[in-house]
Amino acid sequence: MDQTVSDVLCAIESEDWTAFAKLVHPYVSWTEDGHTTRGRTRVMAMLAGRAHTSGSHTAPPAREYEMRDGQVYQWTA
Repeated sequence: MDQTVSDVLCAIESEDWTAFAKLVHPYVSWTEDGHTTRGRTRVMAMLAGRAHTSGSHTAPPAREYEMRDGQVYQWTA
């Protein structure tokens, strides 16, 4: 697993959205359970909202991912 992908998971777990924003491309495509969310701001809101409502500060690890300019551009869990 790429270090950046590990860092993304750690940022989500610790709710460090500043770090998350630096690791994820502004036009990221984030897919979980067949549902795709596009855009860094929307992905952060989705993940933060899930943590707030369910108490879970985790995201499923990426089965596939694409990097662009050193940031995660596509995440498929």
